[in-house]
Order: sequence, then structure tokens, then C-alpha cells
Amino acid sequence: MVYLAAENRYDSMQYQRCGRSGVLLPKVSLGLWHNFGDTHPLETQRAVLRRAFDLGVTHIDLANNYGPPPGSAETNFGSVFAQDFRPYRDELFIASKAGYLMWPGPYGEWGSRKYLLASLDQSLSRTGLDYVDVFYSHRFDPDTPLEETMGALDSAVRQGKALYAGLSNYPPEAIAEAAAILTDLRTPYLINQHPYSILQRGVEGGVLRASADAGVGVIAYSPLAQGQLTDRYLHGVPDDSRMALGHFLKRETLTEERLALLHALNKLARGRGQTLAQLALAWVLRDPRVVSVLIGASSVAQLEQNIAVLDSPGFSDAELAEIDRLSAEAGVDIP
Repeated sequence: MVYLAAENRYDSMQYQRCGRSGVLLPKVSLGLWHNFGDTHPLETQRAVLRRAFDLGVTHIDLANNYGPPPGSAETNFGSVFAQDFRPYRDELFIASKAGYLMWPGPYGEWGSRKYLLASLDQSLSRTGLDYVDVFYSHRFDPDTPLEETMGALDSAVRQGKALYAGLSNYPPEAIAEAAAILTDLRTPYLINQHPYSILQRGVEGGVLRASADAGVGVIAYSPLAQGQLTDRYLHGVPDDSRMALGHFLKRETLTEERLALLHALNKLARGRGQTLAQLALAWVLRDPRVVSVLIGASSVAQLEQNIAVLDSPGFSDAELAEIDRLSAEAGVDIP
């Protein structure tokens, strides 16, 4: 069946300006890190992507190694894009990244010019896109001159293969240095991507400030701590869960202290008329320097529940203090 996007797709989504740029991003963006590889049905992926766009989610986040297997998320997205979204390309803001291991040998990871530009070409081939809206250096490379890595991002923009440059998982001091290089090159540097959640608050130690100083936005990935900040683990580890697989999220993460924290946060969420996931997403979005949260979704129902965070009430000072208190007691590092 031919896909026609909902006419009211922009009526309910909220958008925020990304740094000092002209780009508006939806407060909730769709990340294809999990659930969009070959281990999940393509029709489910297609349904999630369609519903996301119908709800105003214009930003789709990819990387070369997303899957599994690596590359399959881009390939699967490319298939759905060709079927459904090509007429809407100018309404979409699509990202890809390179930095982690993608192919064997000395040129298949990190931050060299050779790797980054070769990877971008491969990503464009897999997705069927002429360009991506933003291309990220996916991680800081301590062994490659920052001038080389930033020069590769600049080349990607000048070649018309990306509209903006972005950085992911960079420490604050590298953000400042990279921003200076990109400014000198006159490269449009748009955004930084980092993990940020109630359980992982490292960005508060300097990344948020460095990003604001550079005039770029911050987009938060893993705002639900890979599912921990949902009702998924409140009663143990389900056999079909990410924690049970143990690839990125380990069973030993769910300590007695962590489980007690999740139950306390869930109680607080219920008092606000929210799910635990909605509380966690709203908490990340409380900081105006965070332009968007990246959510993964394995179903349309999960997608819709998380996008309902847009209806969240604000946090009182007492609620924020209580979240800090509960987190500190459970051993969460608060910068």
C-alpha cells in the first residue's frame, strides 16, 4: 500500500532550535541503534518509521555500525526510505556517524580521513541517500590529530555529502578544540551527541557547558538507560530483554540498589500521572541545552507511549531534589 504521510503530522510535535543554527529538531527523535537490524521484522520497522513521521518525528539517527549485523540498520532504513519516504526527503533530518569498528584492518575505525570519508560513502550507498543532514565523528580518537578528523568532516560538507558536522562521545576539552578548528574552516558544526539519563549524568561535568559555549545543541542518546528506566526490569530480567542478551547491558547492572531506585522513581512517576519512561525522558529534556532525546522503539505502541512525554508537566524543585537524593543514595555519580 502506498504510504501517504498524515496531513496533521506537525500539529502536536514540539521543536527546538539546535544551538545557534537555523535547524529545528523534534524534542523526540528516533534512533535506529537497536530494533532496526536484521534481527527484527522489516514490516515492524516500517510501521514504526511511518508512525513516527506521522507524529512529527522528522529526525532519524543512524550510524554505520548499527544493526545487527553492522550496516543492516542503514540498509533496512534505505529500503523503507525508497518505498515510503523519498517524496518527503526535504522534510526529514537524517544523521549518520563513523568512528567505531566497521570493517577489518587498519582503516576500519577511529578518526582518520580515510576511514571517515570511506564510511560516509558506504552509508550513502546503503541508505540510498544523496546526502545526510548531519555526519558525526562517532568517538574521539586520541591518536589522530584533531585537525585531520575535523578536516574530514569539513570535506564531507564541502563535497555535498553532509549539510552539517557533529561530534559524538567527545570530552569537553576536545569539543572546545574541535569547535575552534571547525570555526576556522567555516564548517557548519551543529550538534553533539552523548549518553544522558538519570542513571548516567556525566555530561553535566562539562559537556553541556562546552556545547553551549560552542553554540551547538546536545542530543541525548540512551535517555532510558537502554530500557532500565522503563517498567521492563521492575520485576526482574525478562528472558527476551536486552539485559538477558548481555551484549551492551549486563545482568550485574541490576543491583539491589539500582532496583530500589527504579521502584522509587516509578512511584514518583505514578504520582505525576506518568510512566517511568515518560518521567525519565522529561527529566532529560528539562535542561534547555538538550535539544532532543533519541528513543528506540520496537513497536508502534512503545513509540507512542514515549512521544507522550510531550504532555509532561514541568518538574518542581522538590521533585528534582528528590530525584537527586534517590539517585545519590543508589550510587549514581552526580557531577
